[in-house]
Amino acid sequence: MAEVATVSALPEAPAPLRMLYCEICSFPPEYCEFGSHATKCKTWLEETHPDLYQKYYSDDALQAKLSALSVEAQSKLEQETAKKEAKADAKALAEAKKKEAAQVTIKRIERNKRKFVTSIHGLETFGIDLKKAAKAFATKFATGSSVTKNPQGFDEIVVQGDVSDDILEIIEDAGTGGGGQLGALLKAVPADNVLCIEEKKKKDPPAA
Repeated sequence: MAEVATVSALPEAPAPLRMLYCEICSFPPEYCEFGSHATKCKTWLEETHPDLYQKYYSDDALQAKLSALSVEAQSKLEQETAKKEAKADAKALAEAKKKEAAQVTIKRIERNKRKFVTSIHGLETFGIDLKKAAKAFATKFATGSSVTKNPQGFDEIVVQGDVSDDILEIIEDAGTGGGGQLGALLKAVPADNVLCIEEKKKKDPPAA
């Protein structure tokens, strides 16, 4: 009689570990102190995960860390942390000023008689993905839309048809939470930073 092989049950796979990452610096909370936003990270952790905050930043936890460092090392660590935070704050301020001074240009361009295209330049300054925006414009207006280089060599979106007023209205509505799906994509653009201009087709010179 043939022997019947017995197959033992496979062990259960271990449950996946759930990792927590800081929403400020994207590091695990225990490594936030090595990033450039340590103070903001601590505030976030205290507000969202007070148990972990106590684990890493309570008086006892900090004392345990400091006891392992010399006075010189403690001073150096504090100086490095302050330097990183100051650098990160300066960078954030520079980016905010850049956005404040940035301008989005919506241009209505006449191609032929009664035929127009609309170009939008400057959206990338506000962190908007031009390819996604071009696709959203194409869907919204049911027309062609693509990312191209303008004569100055910069990327811009060109939408077939005269939709300049519609795009401006969507940006204005986006500031108050409106504008639909396209408004959600363009909500980072302040309406005050938008300039609408018109470019008419140059007339052909008269025949000699």
